[in-house]
Amino acid sequence: MNTPIIRQDLIARIRQSDEWDFIVIGGGATGLGTTVEAATRGYRTLLLEKYDFAKGTSSRSTKLVHGGVRYLAQGNIHLVREALHERGLLRRNAPHLVHDLKFVVPGYTWWSQLFYGAGLQVYDLLSGNLSLGRSQFLSEQDTRSRIPTLKTDGLRGGVVYHDGQFDDARLAITLLQTLLDYNGVALNYLPVIGLLKQGERVTGVRARDAETGETFEIKGKIVVNATGVFVDDVRRMDNPKASAMLSPSQGAHIVVDKRFLPNDSAMMIPKTEDGRVLFAVPWHNKVVIGTTDTPVEHTAYEPRPLEEEIDFILHTAAQYLTPAPTREDVLSVFVGQRPLVKAEATESTAALSREHVISVSASGLLTITGGKWTTYRKMGEDVVDRAIQLVNLSAHPSISSKLHLHGWTQQPTAAPLDVYGSDAASIQELPGANTLLHPRLPYLEAEVRWAARYELARTVEDVLARRTRSLLLDAIASMEAAPRVAAILAEELGRDPTWQQQQIEDYHSLATGYLLNHESTASSSDRVKKVLSKA
Repeated sequence: MNTPIIRQDLIARIRQSDEWDFIVIGGGATGLGTTVEAATRGYRTLLLEKYDFAKGTSSRSTKLVHGGVRYLAQGNIHLVREALHERGLLRRNAPHLVHDLKFVVPGYTWWSQLFYGAGLQVYDLLSGNLSLGRSQFLSEQDTRSRIPTLKTDGLRGGVVYHDGQFDDARLAITLLQTLLDYNGVALNYLPVIGLLKQGERVTGVRARDAETGETFEIKGKIVVNATGVFVDDVRRMDNPKASAMLSPSQGAHIVVDKRFLPNDSAMMIPKTEDGRVLFAVPWHNKVVIGTTDTPVEHTAYEPRPLEEEIDFILHTAAQYLTPAPTREDVLSVFVGQRPLVKAEATESTAALSREHVISVSASGLLTITGGKWTTYRKMGEDVVDRAIQLVNLSAHPSISSKLHLHGWTQQPTAAPLDVYGSDAASIQELPGANTLLHPRLPYLEAEVRWAARYELARTVEDVLARRTRSLLLDAIASMEAAPRVAAILAEELGRDPTWQQQQIEDYHSLATGYLLNHESTASSSDRVKKVLSKA
């Protein structure tokens, strides 16, 4: 059995350390990737997260580890080649989390079938010896057998290609555990509230424990701003007059029942009416459909979809699927915001850079932004390499390209414990290993205990939104499961009934924002109020 991760022990290490080599702000894909890179090279590494790991964009992706078919169409060969290489490394380094998924591109004209087939063969070639499989043309019958719900009027055939799929928040937690395995320190709910300076030079951070109010002044040789769509906020802690680096956009997704895509293949629509790409992807026995690319003026930790985004997704899906999902079929809706690097002459966020950018301020604050989950490892490697050049750090070679992430196994157990890899056996020994949290959710009560003991889960939201994916799979069911999660967490964390009730109410307020059907929202609210009255 693993050694429990005690929050106070991690905080004690902050108090005892005179200076860290790396202080990384932000617990999403980029921050976690950077800290794993630094810690595995032997540097003293600290990560601080304002809320929870992967609270923002890093838990709200389309769940794909991919090179980016549309970037190929845009002619960005370098980005596609790099992403495909990283896709192959991640598949090799975390086989319990990343797996091959077949995508079908339906063809309704002979020209479209030929055009996309040729493009996907180039996609195959760019993946080199890390290919997940070769694309091939499909007959009309083969296309229909792979996607039985596909509209067949005018269907001529299709093309099938291979890409990767993963669970984004679970990869984030796996990186957290890998960081801790290599003697790094990471803390959620410990926001950075200011930067320390000696003269004009950034020498550390000022942080506050959100749970206790205790403040810390923490010194570091290099401070890395890896806060995704919030990087400009941290840059303005350094320089209030700093101009914005980002033109953020958001992508909405809906989650519906498996019956709308009953087989194991995904569907990719390469060009919608307004030139976007739409995916329908099987995930945890549900189907994720998205995404959009909508410019936004303001960033948010809980972004909400625009009505036109939902209409676009449902309208486009209805052009290809029968039966087609309606608003009443949506189990959950979620939105991720993208940290797109500004291009002053560009009007559309679809055309902005998806590549990562590293910048260093006059005071030495290193900012990393852009990129995507697939290239998280390369982003971390580039940040550490740049930091070595900037400050007095002895150079150590990167080992992350061949690093088996925490839980690595080539023979994972059955879902839902597959995402834990080799830790699954330990979870099966905990109380509640045979008890479902909710009849409509695949998760076990034992997973709540594991999340509290070994994954730094502190709230009901942490468990239902990110340690499990209950919120995204079925928002109403997750609300109904919240009281039991709160009770287990209270037992594990030593909380009182008042804390439990507040947690349930907070979670209900959050989860309501993931629902489209107001009638369902109202009925769920009534059910949860009844549960609250008994809590």
